[in-house]
Amino acid sequence: MLAVAAVATTAFAGTATAAPVFGAQNFSGGNWGGYVSFGSFTTATASWVEPSVTCNSTNDLFAPWVGIDGDGSSTVEQTGVATDCSSGSAVYQAWYEMYPAAPVYYSNPVSAGDHISATVTRTGTSTYNLVISDTTKGWSKTTTKSLSSKHSSAEAIIESPTDSYPSISGGVKFTGVKFDGTNLASTSPSALDADDRGSYTWIPGAIASDGTDFTMTRH
Repeated sequence: MLAVAAVATTAFAGTATAAPVFGAQNFSGGNWGGYVSFGSFTTATASWVEPSVTCNSTNDLFAPWVGIDGDGSSTVEQTGVATDCSSGSAVYQAWYEMYPAAPVYYSNPVSAGDHISATVTRTGTSTYNLVISDTTKGWSKTTTKSLSSKHSSAEAIIESPTDSYPSISGGVKFTGVKFDGTNLASTSPSALDADDRGSYTWIPGAIASDGTDFTMTRH
């Protein structure tokens, strides 16, 4: 991911490989953590409150995002909000990415505590609408792009291209996660654990009784 204000040049989307971890119900997602469902989905949507963080290192970089493809394919169509600590303090910036192309950043302001809603929709064989809204600040961005893709999965993810997360009080809670309008829990999702510096793991909690909400916490 081309990070905030072109400070870093690390791409967010590399595709996840879900290798089984013996003795665990989850899978290792590498730098992806969250839930992924396999199938030819046309819409993925999720919301979250942008978390407040404490930067531990200028290498800390992560983003919650929602997208289509990426697990079992070489493309990802995704949108989310990056938190970049390369300046020594947290900088938040919304973005979209049609991986393997570089991410594109929006100039609209984002702050910790803002309510974010994101949706990726495949409108044709290779055409996508990517919508991200900050309902706290009152802005919304819609981008339409084309990409030849496999239509292999949909996911709600946190990701650190540097495998280095800041400290996040309370974790990251996704709400309203639906694929093709169906609650996450009803889409046969697989859980992915994300690596953090090789010392910690971000693990998705159980999906709530509403079928759409879950929280990522560090262990």
